[in-house]
Parts: sequence; C-alpha cells; structure tokens
Amino acid sequence: MTQFNETELTAAVIRSFDDTPDPRAKFLLQELVKSLHDYVSKTGLTFEEWEYAIDFLTRTGQKCTPIRQEFILLSDVLGVSMLVDAVNHREREGATETTVLGPFYVGEHKVMPHGTDVSANLPGERMFVQSRVTDLQGKPLANVPVDIWHADDEGYYDSQRPTYATEGPSSRARFVTDADGRFFFRTILPCSYPIPTDGPVGEMIIQTRRHAMRPAHVHFLVNAPGYEPLITHVFMDGDKYLDSDVVFGVKDELVARIEKRTDALMPDGKPAEVPWHLMTYEFHMKPGQGAAPKPMAAKAQEHA
Repeated sequence: MTQFNETELTAAVIRSFDDTPDPRAKFLLQELVKSLHDYVSKTGLTFEEWEYAIDFLTRTGQKCTPIRQEFILLSDVLGVSMLVDAVNHREREGATETTVLGPFYVGEHKVMPHGTDVSANLPGERMFVQSRVTDLQGKPLANVPVDIWHADDEGYYDSQRPTYATEGPSSRARFVTDADGRFFFRTILPCSYPIPTDGPVGEMIIQTRRHAMRPAHVHFLVNAPGYEPLITHVFMDGDKYLDSDVVFGVKDELVARIEKRTDALMPDGKPAEVPWHLMTYEFHMKPGQGAAPKPMAAKAQEHA
C-alpha cells in the first residue's frame, strides 16, 4: 500500500496520470509534477511561502483583462517566453530571428495605405520606416500582411491609455507588401519604457531590485502564406537597455541603426518635419506552416 509521504508521494502523483489518453498531455503533466515536487523538496518550501505563491498567482489572474495579460508578463520577466520561443525556433537557416510577442498585441490592426502616419496625433520625433519581406534567397514576397505596433513617446501602448476605448488604436496598423515585398510608414521614434509595475509582476520586479525597462523597439508580425509566422522586434541601436532587457528579448540581428536625417523630403518624396529618423530593415521568411497568434480579446471571447 502506497504511503503518501515525502518519499513516495511524487511517484504516486506521477502514476495518477498514467491513463491520460493524450500521450503529449500525459508527458507534460508528469514532467510538471516532477519539476514542481523537486522544487518544493530542494527549497524546503514553507507554508507561508506556499500561501504567498498561491496569492501571487491569484492576483496575477485577477489583473488580466481582454487587453492586458499579466501571466504573459510574468512569463516574459522570468525568461520563459524567450525560452519557449528559442526551443521552437532552433533552426533559423538564415531567416530573421524571432522574439517575444509581448502582452500588448490586442489585434486592432486595420489595413492602412503605405506611407500612413500611424502616430499622427502623438507628439515625438518623427520616424520613417521602410522595410521589405523576402524568402531565404532574397525573392520578394508580395501581398503579405505585416502587423506593426509600438509604444508612444512616453513609453505607453495605446491599450494602456484610459482613452483607448473611445479613441481606438494608435501606433498600431497592418500593411500589405507590394509586388517588390516592400512596405513603409511614418510614425514617431519609440523610446525605452518600463513594463507595467502596477500589478503583482511589477511588485516582484520592485522587491527583487530589478529594473523594469525595455529598450526602444517596434513590434512586427509577418504572416506570409507558406512560411512560418514571424514574430519579432526591431530595436533601436544605442539604447542603454539593450544588454539588460527586462524580458530578455534582444538579439544582435534585431538591432537596427536608426539614421537621424535633415532632408526636407522623406523617401516617398513627401515633406518631412526636420529633423527626422530613418529605420531600414529587411525580413527573411522561413518556409513552413503555422498560425499567427490571436489577440487577447479574441481568446477571451472564445472562453467566455
């Protein structure tokens, strides 16, 4: 007869999942039990620490909304998001590097004409982004939807603003590549910014004396049929937080040199507010399949 004590408990819990019909689910659950039990045993976890952990996870869930995902934020700052990304993209074969989706992909990405100023009503130094999407041999990929989003000049995403419900998306759009695989748009120069610290994840960051900063970047989601969806950032060269990103998302290949320009015209021939900045970046897609992530609001509706 099994005794549910410290020496036999783990094996008993593992055996309890032996009849799980899905072999992958069985494997994941049994490995999770091993890791959790090993953590408790190695650390000698106290009742007070266990209760704090339960409360922390409860508050993390309570902080989530259709446009804010505190659990993704927790995964990000613990490096889990980047580790999951890494093990799922081990062989890039010359394709552009991936990085975390982040908690602010909310999906209000309306198709806009090339050259649109996606931050037209926001203060900040102006920036022109010109980009191109190709396969691994450099062949342009046409009619590819590309979602872009980034923080404003104060480090906030549109969905963090109280006015989001009434004013709608800003610094967020979808562009479709032309026959040469190109797309371009106007915006403002992003700045480095802190992750939200008004929830339990921020509490952990502050209590452990980590800084909460992310280096300046623009998010891109490239979803070309016949190719793996590409989720990535392009970071601003010279940002002081490139080596200490709180979510560990920076890769050398994703850092772009941003040129400060004084030309009277931007690359599309239209007048510029001098000075302005130029970002140029090319995305190389890896053949394959996969579904682009759904926005948080859509996932919430599915489980409503």
